[in-house]
Amino acid sequence: MYVIRRVYEVKPGTARKVATLVQQQGDAYSAADQRSEVRVYFNGGTVPGDNNRVYMEWTDETIDSPYREGLTLAPDAMAIGAKVREHVISQYIEFFELMTPAKMQTD
Repeated sequence: MYVIRRVYEVKPGTARKVATLVQQQGDAYSAADQRSEVRVYFNGGTVPGDNNRVYMEWTDETIDSPYREGLTLAPDAMAIGAKVREHVISQYIEFFELMTPAKMQTD
């Protein structure tokens, strides 16, 4: 099982707006059965940390290519993505292997 996290560096003052759009985008992918349920988070300025960063993460059994044959992207997600890009300075994606009880090693 993998945790996949997309990180958005956004223009100052736009984190909440981008987080809202990214949640809608993730929900569209989930509704189209192209992604598990997403979790979106950001710092609204009430706690220490970077105020210009938004995170979207989800889990998946495999890491598949977004260019794989037969994939039809959710139309709503594509339109929302265009709105998100207006506010994004840069973005990157991180991949993590999720520890499960079966994979834990004991001494």
